[in-house]
Amino acid sequence: MKIAVVVGARPQFIKLAPVSRALRSIPGVSELLIHTGQHYDDAMSGVFFDELEIARPDINLSVNSSGHGAMTGLMMQKLEPIIQEHKPDTLLVFGDTNSTLAGALVAAKLHIPVAHVEAGLRSFNRKMPEETNRVLTDHVSELLFTTSSDAVENLRKENISDDKIFGVGDVMYDAALHFGERAKKKSKILEKVGVEPKGYVLATIHRAENTDSPEVLAKIVDGLEAVTRHHPVILPLHPRTKAKLRDIGRQFERVQIIEPVGYLDMVALESNAMLVATDSGGVQKEAYFYGVPCVTLRTETEWVELVKSGWNSIVPPLNSDIERSILRAIGTTGNPVEIYGDGTASQKIAQILTSRI
Repeated sequence: MKIAVVVGARPQFIKLAPVSRALRSIPGVSELLIHTGQHYDDAMSGVFFDELEIARPDINLSVNSSGHGAMTGLMMQKLEPIIQEHKPDTLLVFGDTNSTLAGALVAAKLHIPVAHVEAGLRSFNRKMPEETNRVLTDHVSELLFTTSSDAVENLRKENISDDKIFGVGDVMYDAALHFGERAKKKSKILEKVGVEPKGYVLATIHRAENTDSPEVLAKIVDGLEAVTRHHPVILPLHPRTKAKLRDIGRQFERVQIIEPVGYLDMVALESNAMLVATDSGGVQKEAYFYGVPCVTLRTETEWVELVKSGWNSIVPPLNSDIERSILRAIGTTGNPVEIYGDGTASQKIAQILTSRI
């Protein structure tokens, strides 16, 4: 049995690691790993394959740094002959990136069953390209692996058949359990950055809704700078955000900027922060995994269950006092609820994939 896997961005490498490990444990299963190149430099790509013990990609499409339509179209153009040549039994995609949608559309058009990990997430904001990617991928998929009961209900409301939906839990939780202890032992990032455990705020900013608006980006800069009057703020600076700051002639003065970090260092930074302020979907969840309060600098989140349980608060950058919201959230805890399964989502996915195809 051959399973083609399409990945392209940092969060997908994390999700791939436990699923790939589970698939490799099943006799007769082979993976064809295709990297679209969406995240392509070593800090955003290569280091994750090393740290997460993922096999190097069989094929790299090297598609990056272009608009959404051009990027997705070129990925599809390059993917189609590969899928035609290798004829996988199914094609597996993760999350909500352009790589996700490109893989799903190519496979669906070639009548290859699509399996979507992290299906059913909805922010209900169609201005977000990620929301378009999620919805379209779900509606061409044959196997939809969901992280929570909210995701299951979203799919049912869109009239997707129950026999396609599998509530398996969250593979990122699997990864957090597997690699969390390793990060404690191996990562030296706190010493390198010069901060103490629970002595800083960790921030990440990269989404287009925040970086592409000069007004929004400037408000976030001002808010995070204000927080530094009370606590150190550490910001691993995404290449996209770095470029947009340069475009608007802004820079951080007191926020401590560091280069993007690998997975183990990021786990160490997240788990030791007093609070995480982010616009990343994956980082919101990782904060919850490590019991760290989170402020989401967006107008909505696809991880609504984290808001319901009190672990996350939504802070729209243009309509909020970012400094006050962050300071108020420090030290808070949510309800002790098990949202994302028991840490065996990857094994469940592997078993379903190999039994259904």
